[in-house]
Amino acid sequence: MAKSEFDVCNQVETVPHPQMGGLGRRDFLFRFGRGVGSLALSSLLFQDQSIASASGPKDPLIARPPHFESRAKSCIFLFMEGAPSQMDTFDPKPALDKFHGTPVNRNYAGMEKRLYVQSPFKFQRYGQSGMEVSEIFPHLSTCVDDLAVVRSLHTDSHNHPAGCFLMNTGAAIPGSPSLGSWLIYGLGNENQNLPSFVVLPDTRRGISGGAVNYSNGYLPAACHGTLMNPSGVPIFDLEPPAGISRKEQEASLSLLNQLNEPFLQSDPANSNLLARMKNYELAFRMQFAVPGALDLDSESNRTREAYGLNDKITEPMGRKCLMARRLVERGVRFVQVYCGGWDSHENIAAEHRRRGYETDRPIAALIKDLKQRGLLDQTLLVWGGEFGRTADNSMDFFRSNPGRDHNKEAMVMWFAGAGIKGGSVLGNTDELGMKASENVYHLHDLHATILHLMGLDDMRLTYYHAGRLKRLTDLGGRTIKEVLA
Repeated sequence: MAKSEFDVCNQVETVPHPQMGGLGRRDFLFRFGRGVGSLALSSLLFQDQSIASASGPKDPLIARPPHFESRAKSCIFLFMEGAPSQMDTFDPKPALDKFHGTPVNRNYAGMEKRLYVQSPFKFQRYGQSGMEVSEIFPHLSTCVDDLAVVRSLHTDSHNHPAGCFLMNTGAAIPGSPSLGSWLIYGLGNENQNLPSFVVLPDTRRGISGGAVNYSNGYLPAACHGTLMNPSGVPIFDLEPPAGISRKEQEASLSLLNQLNEPFLQSDPANSNLLARMKNYELAFRMQFAVPGALDLDSESNRTREAYGLNDKITEPMGRKCLMARRLVERGVRFVQVYCGGWDSHENIAAEHRRRGYETDRPIAALIKDLKQRGLLDQTLLVWGGEFGRTADNSMDFFRSNPGRDHNKEAMVMWFAGAGIKGGSVLGNTDELGMKASENVYHLHDLHATILHLMGLDDMRLTYYHAGRLKRLTDLGGRTIKEVLA
C-alpha cells in the first residue's frame, strides 16, 4: 500500500488501486443486514450506494486530534438556499437609489432589456461596531458585535445546483465529498451515540441537487451526512420492531459482526462494509440517544418562545436552530441547517422580507443561547447562500415587482462564534454591489477558513483518489485571517 505524503493525522493509510471485492458478496451482506430488525437507518445506509476508491482509518469515526489547536469544536452552517441578496441584507448600496429603473447596458442570459433595482429596505447601524444591517433582521441586528461579515466573496457558478455543490463540496459537479464529510474524516466523532454530521433540511422546499450536497463522495462511507427530520419522527426506522428486546438486538448485532468481520479482514479497503457495520451499531445506540437529544418539549417555555416555536412562520427554522444547539451541545461535529426560498427574481421586497421574518428570530436566539450556555466560544456559525444577486433584473419582472438575478461575482456571508472577530466587516463590492472589489476572497478561501478554525490545515487534509491527492479546497485556499480574533 502507498501512503499519502499528507494525511489527516499521519496515520491514514491510502491505496491507489483498492480491491473492491465482488458485488454479489456485497449484495448478499446488504440484504442480510437489512433483514436483522430495523437496526440500519435508511439515511445512514445511503452510503452503500457509493463506492469509495481509497481506504481510510480502520474506524473513520474514532475521534482524532486536529493538526493544531482548534478554535472550534463544532460548526453550524446556516445555509440560505436560493442566494440572499447582498445589497438587501449586509452590503448596502445607496447609489442604486439614483439608478433605480434606468436601463443597464449589458446582456445577461439572453435578456437584453434590464433595469437597475434599488433596495426596498432601509439600513441602520447597530451595536458598538456600528455595523449596517437591513431592516429585515431586527433580532439579528442585536447580535452584530458577534458577527464577522465578509462582503467580498465570489464563486464559480450562478446556477443553483452547481452553486450548491460548490458551497457544500468545493466542486461544481456531483461526486466530491461535502464539507461536513471532510470534517468528520479529519476529526472523527466525539459522541459515539449520535451521528457526527447531521443535516436538517427545509422539508417544504427540498435541497437543490439532493443528497449529493451532504455525500461522503470518495471518502470513507461512514463520513456521509445523516438526514434528520426537523419535525415528527427525526429518523425513520429508528425504533426496533415490536416484540424485539434489547438483548435480542445485541445478539443480532454480534452475529452480524461475526459474519462481516472475515470479509472485512480480507478486504480492508472496503469502506462501505466497515461503514455498514459501524452504522448498525450506531443505529442501535441512537435508539436511546436521539429521543433525548431532540426532545424540544423539555426546553423551557421561555427558550421555545425565544426560538419562535410559538409562531407558525418562524417555527420550522426555530426547531432546526434549537435542534442544532442541542446536537452540538452533545458533541456533534457538524450540523447543516437549510432554509430555502431566497431565490427572488421577482418581488424581492416581499420575498426577502418573508425569509427575513422566517429566519431572523431563530438565528438570533441560537447565537444568544449558545453564548449564554458558554458554547459560542467553541461553536463556529456560518451563514450564507450559494452565490449573490445582481443590481438589476429583467424588464418584465421589473414591471410587476422588481427582483434580482443570480450573481457569482459578489456574495456576502458571515461568521460568528469560536475564533471570530465579532463586530467586523471585511471587504467591499463596487458602487452597485455587482462585483467584489476589495479584499476579494474565493469560496475555497471560505472553506479553508472553516477548516482552520476547526484545527485542520486544508493543504494537509488530503485523500488519494483518481490518481492524485484530493482536498476540499482543490488546489488550496487562503485562510481569511482578517475575520480571526
